[in-house]
Amino acid sequence: MQLVSVAALAENRAIGRDGEVPWPHIEADVRQYRERVANSPVILGRRTFDSMRDDLPGSRQIVVSRSVESVDVPTAVVANDADEALERAAAITDGGEPVYVLGGGAIYELFQPHLDGMALSHVEGVYEGDTFYPAWDAGEWSVAAETAFDRFTLREWVRNGDRF
Repeated sequence: MQLVSVAALAENRAIGRDGEVPWPHIEADVRQYRERVANSPVILGRRTFDSMRDDLPGSRQIVVSRSVESVDVPTAVVANDADEALERAAAITDGGEPVYVLGGGAIYELFQPHLDGMALSHVEGVYEGDTFYPAWDAGEWSVAAETAFDRFTLREWVRNGDRF
């Protein structure tokens, strides 16, 4: 199983403000994100899950929460912590299938040590935020692919020694 975080972040690593992205809507980013995660399991926090209930990403959702024991969505299960989420992800994948970590900020931080890759949309500009993507040690990561779009650059990072 490959564990890959997917996020859009500003130059100051801001990813959210008041539950929304802090920059004006970027349709191309939303489209590439949805296409990436569409047929794969995803791991996300309860608040992120609740904010996406009308249009849940991924084929299965693993909701990391200590405040709820279950959710009323047939494709979703709850995990109490990172270890349980990783166990649940391994149980529903064929081994080589990617599992995507979708946030929020605390979830990205929790799973950062476990990641094999990061698919990050680096949005042009600095934006005020209340939620940030965690810093990473640049010496541990390399850019495996880079695609420029209008207003953002998609960089696919791999942990040195790993394949993305």
